[in-house]
Amino acid sequence: MGEIAEVVGGGTPRTNDSTNFEGGDVPWITPADLSGYAEKYISHGARFITRKGLESSSARLLPAGTVLFTSRAPIGYVAIARNPVATNQGFKSFVLKDGVLPEYVYWWLKCSKQRAEALASGTTFLELSGASAKKLPIRIAPIDEQRRIVAEIEKQISRLDEAVANLKRVVTRLAAYRQRALDDAFASEPNAVLGQLISEGPQNGLYLPKGAYGSGTPIVRIDDYQTDWIRPVAELRRVRATPSQVSTWALQQGNVLVNRVNSMSHLGKCVVVPDVLAGALFESNMMRFRLVPGVRPRYVELYLGSRIGKRRLTANAKWAVNQASINQKDVQATEIPLPSLERQVQIVAELDRRLSIVREVEAEVDANLKRAQVLRRAVLTKAFAISTTISPRVTARHRDV
Repeated sequence: MGEIAEVVGGGTPRTNDSTNFEGGDVPWITPADLSGYAEKYISHGARFITRKGLESSSARLLPAGTVLFTSRAPIGYVAIARNPVATNQGFKSFVLKDGVLPEYVYWWLKCSKQRAEALASGTTFLELSGASAKKLPIRIAPIDEQRRIVAEIEKQISRLDEAVANLKRVVTRLAAYRQRALDDAFASEPNAVLGQLISEGPQNGLYLPKGAYGSGTPIVRIDDYQTDWIRPVAELRRVRATPSQVSTWALQQGNVLVNRVNSMSHLGKCVVVPDVLAGALFESNMMRFRLVPGVRPRYVELYLGSRIGKRRLTANAKWAVNQASINQKDVQATEIPLPSLERQVQIVAELDRRLSIVREVEAEVDANLKRAQVLRRAVLTKAFAISTTISPRVTARHRDV
């Protein structure tokens, strides 16, 4: 890269001097601005700096067409400056010489993260220095070949992007279908509350300090389950608990686990404990209960996983910083439509049939999304595998420089 571009670092004006930022009109880009950024070109980030801020720092005003490359935290985000911009010190930017297309370098760098990391150094975190950035290898084809390669890459990537967008629309529709199926199943007016249907519990889980984790009895944590899914026992973390604690907090087949403390989007998620998890413990941010005969645990699990069930379960949730909680009384007071046992069995069977189809399609969509990522890498590998000729024009200019 040092042969085809000037490598430029960035800088940050003093943040305790408001005149470096307030009213600024110089686009100032940080790696955070490129996190999740899907566009090829960027015109500005979240913040601007003033001319004073630019001149008082090591930041430089980079011309349009500069290829921005994050050199730390993390390495490998890429974008092309649509207009003059400055960056902070998290970049090594490439101001290209004549005969090199920014778009060509952009796509090359998109598949060069590992090359860049191999040249980086550091103890706290990896950073690509300016000297190392100059050593970053690149194959340069003649300018017309660069244009042809870029055009072919973007045609293929565009097709992949369209396919991925379609797959994501399928995911959204599957989620909507799943909720509609649950909503339809539990549309009846409630005629009971959960407290009337619970024979044991609700009981809050076990709290143990971090030092107790590492070996011993398997324990279920809040990221170990969702409605319809629970992590296999072999993959659970283990904890050193006393025999008394194991006796008190060991899960039993058919128990219903409910998440009692979490962000609002996950609060109240529940799952029925399968027989293979009997004997595992459960953490304090959830509670468990057992239902009376005549109530199918799977019916209750599906109901509490529906929009209407979750809304009733969390209606009186208490808010704290970045999280919410429900208590045992909230669970006991949750209204539920309870039909006959025979009808519960029918509803569960029909929902399981529909949800199994959803899961099958979701698995196929997920496989195709992963395949699209593989194909994206393959497009770039194929494109640059054939660009082996060095442009005479660029080489001659390098000798002049």
